[in-house]
Amino acid sequence: MAVPDPRGVYTIAPTPFEEDGSLDTGSLSTLTNFLIDLGIDGITVLGVLGETSKLVEAERDLVIAGVVEAAAGRIPVCAGTSHTGTDGCVALSRRAEELGASSLMVAPPKLARGTDEALLAHYLKVADAVSIPLVIQDHPTSSGVQMSIDFIATVADQSPQCRFLKLEEEPTPRKASQVLAANPDVEIFGGLGGVMLLEELRHGCMGTMTGFAYPDILKDIHTKYMSGDIDGATETFYRYCPLIRFEAQTGIGLSIRKNVYRRRGAIKTARARQPYVPLDDGTLADLNDLLTRLGLE
Repeated sequence: MAVPDPRGVYTIAPTPFEEDGSLDTGSLSTLTNFLIDLGIDGITVLGVLGETSKLVEAERDLVIAGVVEAAAGRIPVCAGTSHTGTDGCVALSRRAEELGASSLMVAPPKLARGTDEALLAHYLKVADAVSIPLVIQDHPTSSGVQMSIDFIATVADQSPQCRFLKLEEEPTPRKASQVLAANPDVEIFGGLGGVMLLEELRHGCMGTMTGFAYPDILKDIHTKYMSGDIDGATETFYRYCPLIRFEAQTGIGLSIRKNVYRRRGAIKTARARQPYVPLDDGTLADLNDLLTRLGLE
């Protein structure tokens, strides 16, 4: 069976934990089925806010395998396999493919004096080691790496596996236009919680890959926009902008996201792994008010 290319609305799943901090494998299945029922196009695991850096290697395998098993071929699964070294990234990528991932999300390794040539060699070696697509994550806030337009255009040209980009260098709409002008074959996901989804679609992005806890809202916006209902997409986007903005708060966004998923019955607890910042009573009150005003609770 052909592996589907990653396109549309992909939800970056949070990693669920028990109250004692252990991995909650039961909620992996519940969350996967919940997301599939929302009608999204794909699930991404082991992203930045999937607390990947807090997992040991065996737990990473459990997350990928658990979601792939629960998905049961109903939806493609993209797995994060970023690593500080090329050989490490190759090993993680091969393992993810063995476990059933349909695509891989790969951030660049941190290089003190990085060059486009070094990045190109990294991605081409990883792509050559697997048979599934790579989604290149351009998120300098977490990676510390600034990806040039020329690099993105070149790697997509040299390896069709690498033509997928998760664009998170702000301003994302402008960079999307610049990338597509340099190489129209690049297929771009937006990200950053969906805060610029409407503008990203206007500037040529084909979807979004992000962890916003109401992915059904993002899917509705995307479906309307792609079908030509621009006014409907715009109206829906601006209706829910306050919630998208609220969840995107630095430092507490993950806790907000997990709290919402727990309320929606998708995970058992809102627990994150230490160190993390739990929500205070005031933030919870703000969240309650916002969800009530939007008719979501």
